Amino acid sequence: MARVTAPQPGAGLRRVARGGALNMAGAVAGAALNTVLVVVVTRGFSPETAGVLFAATSVYFIAAAVANLGTATGVVYFVARVRALGAGHLVPVVLRRACGPVAAVAVAAGAALWVGAADVARFAGAEGAADYVRVLAVVLPFAVVTDTLLAATRAFHDMRPTVALEKVGRPLAQVGLVAAVAATGGAGLLAAAWAGPYLPAALLALFWLRRVLRAAPPAEVPEAAAPPGGVEREVAARAFWAFTLPRSASTVAQLGIQRGGIVLVAALRGAADAAVLTAASRLLVVGQFAGQAVQHAAQPRLAELLAVGDREGAADLYRTATAWLVCLTWPVLLPAALYAPLVMGVFGDGYSGGAGVLVVLALTQMAGAALGMGDLVLTMTGRSRAALGNNVAALAVNVAGCVALVPALGAEGAAAAWAGAVLLRNLLPLAQLARGYGLHPFGRRWLLAAGACLGWFGAVPAAALAVLGPGAWSLAAALAAGGAGYAVTLWRLRGALGLAGLLRRRGSAAAVPPVSGTSRDITVRNR
Repeated sequence: MARVTAPQPGAGLRRVARGGALNMAGAVAGAALNTVLVVVVTRGFSPETAGVLFAATSVYFIAAAVANLGTATGVVYFVARVRALGAGHLVPVVLRRACGPVAAVAVAAGAALWVGAADVARFAGAEGAADYVRVLAVVLPFAVVTDTLLAATRAFHDMRPTVALEKVGRPLAQVGLVAAVAATGGAGLLAAAWAGPYLPAALLALFWLRRVLRAAPPAEVPEAAAPPGGVEREVAARAFWAFTLPRSASTVAQLGIQRGGIVLVAALRGAADAAVLTAASRLLVVGQFAGQAVQHAAQPRLAELLAVGDREGAADLYRTATAWLVCLTWPVLLPAALYAPLVMGVFGDGYSGGAGVLVVLALTQMAGAALGMGDLVLTMTGRSRAALGNNVAALAVNVAGCVALVPALGAEGAAAAWAGAVLLRNLLPLAQLARGYGLHPFGRRWLLAAGACLGWFGAVPAAALAVLGPGAWSLAAALAAGGAGYAVTLWRLRGALGLAGLLRRRGSAAAVPPVSGTSRDITVRNR
């Protein structure tokens, strides 16, 4: 047990707001680029070829999640904790704990994927995907290591590398290369064009992390330093992997929920149905990226607050971040659900039939945003094993639902199974946090955010739909009117929603916020 001082919540909230703003800018760009990438694939190649690529990349993402070993979350958690406890000299120890094993496992996973490419393709129901899988196997180690390196920069509250490389740089390069392949009229280099940008991203991530480490002060909060022996025991190999490995399995389960439906639809109904499901889910990538933007900014701060036992500060951040999630995601999801046939038509002929899929996915993601980032908060309390149980249960619901519903309903059945899994995954940590810690995401900020979104992006588009019909001009008018009113509303409510920190002058990204004089005893929980 160590006595440390609690960080000032106001300074931390402003830091999270600024980091969230930068992440959100990157999320908008990344969502747009990823959507353009899917449009380029669906319009530049046949539905069968697009489905084969989507099935292969879904397998690739699942393999990358397995090989990552949960180090992205583990690095943020432990680096943020040791810095909050005034033991910044232990950061290199944490990084060594993570990077060596994860690099070795990633190489082994890539080799296994290469050797088993034909079997993987047959399992995914895409016989032509074997060559694609082999190409993706080559870049797998680079992608996994990049994820860990970028997580380390976020632990220092520096969101710029993640935005520049992961959100903008890599997808922009993918769009350009895939479009160039589409222009040739062939698909032989499609997988190489999609995977190639992962290689330079890894080198740039390593370079950026070295800069962040050099710029970080050697002792961030010396007056709050805990006894060195206690902190060193906390970052011992056994403690690190006891937290991180369950998180690895949770990440695999989450990705199985997100991508597994595509693989199962391809196997049970064919590549064309998988392409429809992928297209519908890609239109929701804005919501997913917005959630990542807030979570990436909040995660290190949550770890710091919980490290020093500041439960009140953590609760305030939890409620505020949930309001931000609603503010960022609902304005995209509500119009997408109302104008689903028009939106799905963007992907070309044969995709507008997936409007029902889009409606189910949009409403489910709205519910997930409204319930908050409970999985992340639960993990930052140290309960990575409880989070694992929640995600495994949700994955089981998703797989069982797909097996039962996809043969008869196709992509719509997979969407329904995904909805059940997402709701369960959000409700379980909500109940656990409320019961065990008295934490919940609801309050006045939640009500204000939901009301503003329902008014400007629910009622206004519904009125436009009724008066002007379901065409593109109707959607444009609804977004213009709703967006203008929403901007004014957010400005007037900026204080109540905790957005005022976005307007404050930026401070140093590497330093830990100031501390107050209130001391608390902290203990490390990992169960």
